[in-house]
Amino acid sequence: MKSWKPIFIENSRIPKILSKVAPIDIKAIALGLIILSDGEMNERTRRHETIHYQQYLETLFIGFLVLYLIDYLWGYVRYREGRLAYLSIRAEKEAYENDHDPSYLENRKRYAWLFPPR
Repeated sequence: MKSWKPIFIENSRIPKILSKVAPIDIKAIALGLIILSDGEMNERTRRHETIHYQQYLETLFIGFLVLYLIDYLWGYVRYREGRLAYLSIRAEKEAYENDHDPSYLENRKRYAWLFPPR
């Protein structure tokens, strides 16, 4: 079976434009099949965004966006602060907790981010 890979586009203006409305400064972002960055991506950033790409695939794209928004809104109600709300998103937790591990994507369990252990 063919392994799907994201399309990486570096030196894009889109992350800077999105940063104007986001609670964080966006350096790179996964938008479905495409990963955009405002400069050149290091391996850790590529891995972080590829984790999001895998999450998109697991939820048939639209599901990722819906869950991401719900998690953000719930975090905002809970913390009343944009950056804390962003860091409480399940998708971001998985990506930040594992983007340092070069073998993570090869060993990653599907859907684990949706039902993390308590």
